[in-house]
Amino acid sequence: MTTISPWLSVKNATEAVNYYKTAFGAVESDVLADETGETIVARLSIDGADFWVQLDPASSPDAVNGTSVRMILTVDDPDLVFARAVAAGATEVAPVSEGHDWRVGRVAAPCGHHWEIGKPLPS
Repeated sequence: MTTISPWLSVKNATEAVNYYKTAFGAVESDVLADETGETIVARLSIDGADFWVQLDPASSPDAVNGTSVRMILTVDDPDLVFARAVAAGATEVAPVSEGHDWRVGRVAAPCGHHWEIGKPLPS
């Protein structure tokens, strides 16, 4: 079986992991922490979709003047998940709306990565 899992560089992995748990219900499946308990690398899963978060301030969106990666989170209720993401600390980039056969909105997570939250509309 072949899979591809995004790997997100962030300036504070512990904060990023906590945000993704609160905003999207992410679950940690692997964690490497330092001696103080701060997260260095974590593999997270949102309903079976895996991605990685790593403490890497030099490659975080803050350090590289933005991010070239956008995550697409496809869910049954984009309005609910979008609202939860904003309540957890994300910044709204584009409100949830319909267009191009999708209901979708975009947020910037506190660590800087952009997340499209949406679902395809029935044909």
